[in-house]
Amino acid sequence: MSTGRNPLAEAEAADRKRQRLIQVAVAGVLIALVAAIGIGIAVKRSGSDSDSTAGPGTQGAPVSGQVTESGAVRVANPDAKVKIRVVADLQCPACKAFEAANGQALEDAVADGTAVVEYQIISFLDRASTNQYSSRAANASFCVAETGVTHYQDWLQSMFAQQPAEGGAGHDNAKLIQIAADAGYTDPAIADCVNAKKYDQYIKDTTQATLNSGVQSTPTVTVNGTQVTDALFTQNGLASVIADAAK
Repeated sequence: MSTGRNPLAEAEAADRKRQRLIQVAVAGVLIALVAAIGIGIAVKRSGSDSDSTAGPGTQGAPVSGQVTESGAVRVANPDAKVKIRVVADLQCPACKAFEAANGQALEDAVADGTAVVEYQIISFLDRASTNQYSSRAANASFCVAETGVTHYQDWLQSMFAQQPAEGGAGHDNAKLIQIAADAGYTDPAIADCVNAKKYDQYIKDTTQATLNSGVQSTPTVTVNGTQVTDALFTQNGLASVIADAAK
């Protein structure tokens, strides 16, 4: 009596079932692999994007060629024999004293081509005012430098001469814009830049990078890479240091 079974047909059906299972399994592996590759590419791209915008050299940096990669405003020919770097906070009373004593020496060295001066304006003294004067003044530094550095040392001299006392309100934005205009910076874009705090995050980045580099106080002044200490507050004391470095 026939049982109705067809062993050959059953074997073929079982074989087809195994093939389908294998195809499904392979497809699943491929999908997982493609997904993993996609995630890896996305993470890598995200990391690359972060790297490309992180750090003082790129994120929100002023477009002017007169601002160095570290965020210093460069005044004069970068190929000058003497390279001077001044790290300062515009709310810092000691920086004001340094400018009063040696600002003219720096201007003279720039004017006669002896030196290039890089002003690293940082902001860590917001606590010394009630309206974040330190960071707003630093922002103004980049706002004016963005339009050129011809009047930068005059502007800096005026900023220190009119430095507000610690503990109270610093100058408002209108006053910062007026000081810039009086120093020769009359481009309307400067007012927009000051009011928008255009370089606020950039200043945070460059300040942190500067402090991380080992700067412990302001002003910190170096001449051809050597830190100067004795002449900082001596009237025109930096002139002899510059002259020696130029020999």
